[in-house]
Amino acid sequence: MQYPWQHNRRFNAYAQYFKKQFGERVQKLTIDAGFTCPNRDGTLGVGGCTYCNNDAFNPSYCHSSKSIKEQIQEGIEFHANRYRRADKFLAYFQAYSNTYKPLDELKRLYEQALNRKEVIGLVIGTRPDCVDDQKLEYFNELSKEYYVIIEYGIESCYNKTLERIRRGHSFEQSKDAIKATSAMGIRTGAHLIFGLPGESREEMLKQAEIISKLPLNNIKFHQLQIIKNTPFADEYKNNPENFEMFSLEEYLDFIVKFLERLNPNIVIERFAGEVPPRFLAGPGWGSIRNDQFLNLLEKRLEELDTWQGKKYNNR
Repeated sequence: MQYPWQHNRRFNAYAQYFKKQFGERVQKLTIDAGFTCPNRDGTLGVGGCTYCNNDAFNPSYCHSSKSIKEQIQEGIEFHANRYRRADKFLAYFQAYSNTYKPLDELKRLYEQALNRKEVIGLVIGTRPDCVDDQKLEYFNELSKEYYVIIEYGIESCYNKTLERIRRGHSFEQSKDAIKATSAMGIRTGAHLIFGLPGESREEMLKQAEIISKLPLNNIKFHQLQIIKNTPFADEYKNNPENFEMFSLEEYLDFIVKFLERLNPNIVIERFAGEVPPRFLAGPGWGSIRNDQFLNLLEKRLEELDTWQGKKYNNR
């Protein structure tokens, strides 16, 4: 079968998208530039989102005590050993909200990363309430010379859930930010978490229809994991009945159904989150890594003869 993304995988895969975009392997270099969030610094709240501990996701070379130049150099060396073919990189500003500073400060930080000839673009993770027209105009100018994508933490399409997890913004703000970013000609990405307390599996599944209507280029999916040193870790310890965690088999079944309903034009970067076991304060999937999960998923899609967008309705 010929899929709309013009390769033979059963979903619009990030690896193939990048190969088509750049003609070669491009690797992300994760950077912690010392940002914070409005729901950590007291603007909206303190303590952050109930599930969040960025230390669980940062590679060893990534730490705000180091300069951006140092993190990029160590990241290039790290990936040179791991992926010998990679010689082009994207600077991934990941930790916390990476547009949560005045524009002049942002320019200084981003341009430090772009000073390396091997760095051909930026991936900027942020919140929908931390962008404005002035910043988007700057990103629009950058995107004429570099690959630039703004990744927004949607996390859920339901305001009741966003309040439950202390996000400090609404889904309407997410929609507005994504539409404004796309209208400026800037690539847009998003993150969703499946398994957040209070959401039924049917509600989670319905989000495929909701996000399919947004002008998104890329998306990342994460299953809820209970991470140490978070409010959720304390709640899980005291009230585990508040959480309905996905088993591996349940999540495979769910993702297949979600994929079938998802707009086939959206590129999928990730299907599941992965953190070192030492950070987990709740149940996990044992030794299953992301590449192994992906193999299981592709096998399941083939067995069921289904694919991303098979049941998508664009009306």
